[in-house]
Amino acid sequence: MLLFIRNNVYFILYILSFLNCESIDVSSNSFKKDLDLLNEKTEPIILKSNGGQCQLIVVPEFQGRVMTSTSNGLLGSSYGWINDNLISSGEIQSHINAYGGEDRFWLGPEGGQFSIFFEQGNPFDLDHWQTPASIDTEPFRLDSFSNKHAKLSKHMNLVNYSGYEFKVKVDRKVTIFNSSEIEKNLNITTEGTLFVGFQSENKITNLNQNSWGKKTGLLSIWILGMFKPSDDTWVIIPYKNDLNLNTSYFGAVPEDKIRVTDQVVLFKGDGKSRSKIGLPPKNTLPIMGSFDPAKKVLTIVQFSLSDDQDYVNSLWKIQKEPYKGDVINSYNDGPIENGNQIGPFYELESSSSAKELYPGESIKHLHSTYHFEGDFNTLNYLSKQLLGFDLSEI
Repeated sequence: MLLFIRNNVYFILYILSFLNCESIDVSSNSFKKDLDLLNEKTEPIILKSNGGQCQLIVVPEFQGRVMTSTSNGLLGSSYGWINDNLISSGEIQSHINAYGGEDRFWLGPEGGQFSIFFEQGNPFDLDHWQTPASIDTEPFRLDSFSNKHAKLSKHMNLVNYSGYEFKVKVDRKVTIFNSSEIEKNLNITTEGTLFVGFQSENKITNLNQNSWGKKTGLLSIWILGMFKPSDDTWVIIPYKNDLNLNTSYFGAVPEDKIRVTDQVVLFKGDGKSRSKIGLPPKNTLPIMGSFDPAKKVLTIVQFSLSDDQDYVNSLWKIQKEPYKGDVINSYNDGPIENGNQIGPFYELESSSSAKELYPGESIKHLHSTYHFEGDFNTLNYLSKQLLGFDLSEI
């Protein structure tokens, strides 16, 4: 009983501290605001746990992506970045329809001779980059749903840069966790925090009559989470072994946007400078995160990781080693050369390995996202446990 009283007193004081803080406009960042917009323009599915305190929004029309989540009901913070203007307009844009969302399903590779984002013979530049409609504008079928999960599926035909046509079935299941599942999954206690956690389980199946082979190209499952940036947000990526960090996607990363220690890579998530980094299999641990000190939010991403070494290479050029790609990526949005910008947002991304699949054979990839709100000491304790990083070193 004393523990119950203590936890509820802490919860009330914590909420009051936010209501009394003039620097945070709850209404402009509320889950309800985003839900109202999506209710107006789509038919969202709402998943709930912990008596409705934890919620998330799945939109089948937007390829079954998790648009956003909250740890404190309708008036709580909304964690995913959502492109309000694009969704409100109802317009279809030419190269990509960046609706947002903190867990969206894509397929790789993006660049190279086996790219599914560039047509054969075209140069690898923004003018010729085209997100396939099946992972951009076409809806996924909603197969079933409950308060706990949503199951979706999609059949796709995709042609890569080398001219090979993939026939693919995608199956996707989104599940929201309760408090005990979060604590078990991460081996932590959630005491002293507001929290929400969920997982996407993604599977692709070869529907061709022949096997998929390396000589004609392979596919990988690619899950990307888009989050709201701030001037003080840092992405935190623990790593193992001698680091071989890929910073060559969109040119050199500015020195003030990246820091490397002997345990983690720190990458700025401010949404002001377009850049991207990646880690190969030899450096990858199946976890990464980000910390926003202003909003007092620690985000953790976990994903499935095997001993496979073949990962698609998404660099925008013809490649000597098309299966020496990254497992982890993080993207910081920013203006392109003409000053235009999609966001601002930053991304935490994970990919499956690429496998030669027989007809009817599948690969699967799990990607889990957790958000924790609390005081610095509590979040720092979680960061040390999960990421092996002391937040006071940022």
